[in-house]
Amino acid sequence: MDTDGSARPLLAVKQQVPPVRDGAVVRGRLVEQVASARTRLVVVVAPAGWGKTSLLSAWARDGGDTQRVAWVSLDESDDEPRRFWRYVLTALSELGDDLSTAPLEALAAEIPVVELALPVLLNELAASRPSHVLVLDDYHVITDPEIHESLEFLLTYLPSSLRIVLASRADPALPLARLRARGDLTEIRAAQLRFSPDEAADLVSTVSGLALDSARAEVVWQQTEGWAAGLQLAGLALRADPDRSYDDRHLFDYFAAEVLPGLAPRQRDLLVRSAPLELLSGDLCDAALQVEGSAEVLAELVRADLFVAALDHDREWYRCHALLRDALLHQRGADPDGVLQRAAWWFAGENRIDEAVHHLLRAGQPGAAGELLLAHAERWFLARGEAATFVQLGERLPLADVDPSLAYALAYAAALCGDRDRVVRWLDACEDRASPDAVAPGWHSFEAAVLSLRANFGVVDADSGRAVALAQRGYELETQGGREGHPVASWGLGASLARDGRFDDSAAVLLDLWRGAAKESWPPWLLLSVAGTLAITLIEAGRGDDCDAVLRQSEPLAKAAELRAGRGITPGLSALRLAAGRRRHQTGQVDTAAPVLRHAVELIALHPRPTLLVLALVYLADAELACGERSAAQAALTRAREVAEDEPVSQFVLPRLETAELRIGRGAVRAARRSGVLVDELTDRELSVLRAMQGTASQREIGQALFLSINTVKAYNKSLYRKLGVGSRQEAVATARELGLI
Repeated sequence: MDTDGSARPLLAVKQQVPPVRDGAVVRGRLVEQVASARTRLVVVVAPAGWGKTSLLSAWARDGGDTQRVAWVSLDESDDEPRRFWRYVLTALSELGDDLSTAPLEALAAEIPVVELALPVLLNELAASRPSHVLVLDDYHVITDPEIHESLEFLLTYLPSSLRIVLASRADPALPLARLRARGDLTEIRAAQLRFSPDEAADLVSTVSGLALDSARAEVVWQQTEGWAAGLQLAGLALRADPDRSYDDRHLFDYFAAEVLPGLAPRQRDLLVRSAPLELLSGDLCDAALQVEGSAEVLAELVRADLFVAALDHDREWYRCHALLRDALLHQRGADPDGVLQRAAWWFAGENRIDEAVHHLLRAGQPGAAGELLLAHAERWFLARGEAATFVQLGERLPLADVDPSLAYALAYAAALCGDRDRVVRWLDACEDRASPDAVAPGWHSFEAAVLSLRANFGVVDADSGRAVALAQRGYELETQGGREGHPVASWGLGASLARDGRFDDSAAVLLDLWRGAAKESWPPWLLLSVAGTLAITLIEAGRGDDCDAVLRQSEPLAKAAELRAGRGITPGLSALRLAAGRRRHQTGQVDTAAPVLRHAVELIALHPRPTLLVLALVYLADAELACGERSAAQAALTRAREVAEDEPVSQFVLPRLETAELRIGRGAVRAARRSGVLVDELTDRELSVLRAMQGTASQREIGQALFLSINTVKAYNKSLYRKLGVGSRQEAVATARELGLI
């Protein structure tokens, strides 16, 4: 599958500040509170209908506020880390020249956001002079722990050039108590959002078109308790019948019974029938409701102030109030499944395949959703770098609706995301639901495709013997009868042999593949992967001249890939850079070997293969020692030992590490200053990670104890090492004890 391609199109309206409603009551005291807040985080938390979005849109559009505002309106489909951060980083990159698209490009690398994209963003923000604000509206729809975790990481290291504002119906899953204690939190809640009697009178008068006397205004305010949505409904009721006394039964029941019947038939029909849709547009409603003229009706509803708000100045996209939608769904004439299904096919026609699948799932059409996912797996999702979204949508399907071909595509997408657990789960589904009709694009044998993927991405490095057996069986199935098999079958076998330390056998397989005439038709990622694996294999097999030839042949493609992808580097490129650095060392170019190897180590860390990382650090230690940099060599070996003890590595690499340690010496590097004063204060999260380092728990176990992913633990470790001036866990603990931190 080809993972090259441009970024997926974003629904631009979700990144626009919603227009302020005509006739809206100015809430100056609250606007000023948001504008004057200088804390890292501002939260506006209240149930639906309290005017959270209205307040923030009025503040964001206040001409007196010179800060640049990036706005993201969230919905349920954004509850996936890569999709969430794509919206956020795109919105930030469009604020001005001081924030580039580099963080967004880093996100395309399919690397955990805390390891690359957010550090890149933080570096740019630290160097930026203008003030920026990121507004996340409707944050309550976010439930994915990885999103909460990564947002907490951003808050932990947030420079003064960015503030974050969240609007939510409930407290976000963030360390609010800690931020509050540090004076880093501003809170606006329902008590502050409640309209005063004067504000309530203004709002009801504006909506109803009547001048309320003080007594009547007081009654309405008491009945609604200053709730914005209730006040608006009260105004609508008085508009319909100015002489009618206003009762205090449930306001939305009142709307359904008294206000809705008074609307024009086409207005009522559109409101009721479009209730299942989260966003509305004229074209979408025409298709989903099978009518004409929806754009005109939507504009009428906005002018009538009937809980429909325009989301952009062009009046193309709208949103109906969520509480009203819930009430309308129970009205006669609603057809949620049919509307959602027709909306799905409208989105598909607009090339919004992710939205189409999302709506089919909501319509209770998992079979159609699965077919659409599979049909667009390669050329839409993976080509746009949306492997994570593809997996997320696939996991919403009942297992009975996932056929083996789709299960394989999901396993492949999970492999691109580096998620081995999901790779294994979906490959198991392939085998459990085996079918003679199952296909994998470009493969003769579906079973061979499954075996090859499991060998290379579903088995840990420490179990390399099993990986070889799986890859060998896959290769035999794919090439039986003398047919030319899928090149990944040969590459998978060669790579598995290399992970098992059988470099002569690996070189034989990979050289035959590399010298074949068909590689001109391969996608770039496969060419780089084969070249990178082959180059390292030839070095380990003692065939330096052959390695040099492969490096020469692949260098134009490697350069083009590095320029084109920026930080979205493929794993094969990192192996090629590692091989180039090792060959410089072996041929006596010691002055240039170490810089190339340092760069290679950085690239390998982006797509962590623990065995390759240990080997790279051993290569780097040798090059540093050749330049007389013994401390740097020791630091590289200390890091290699940590990886070997914390991750399941291939057995062949351990003797190489031990030999290097004996040759270079195992003394710890003492780069930290021992003044007793840290340059940067440690955060609470860093201290909790540091305390956990004192025991024997692995990084994965530390993450489980602290409810953090291993990737986030690694990200905090990097910051800890920098602040303490150390290069390893052992040194971090020792230095922290010397400084009295633990």
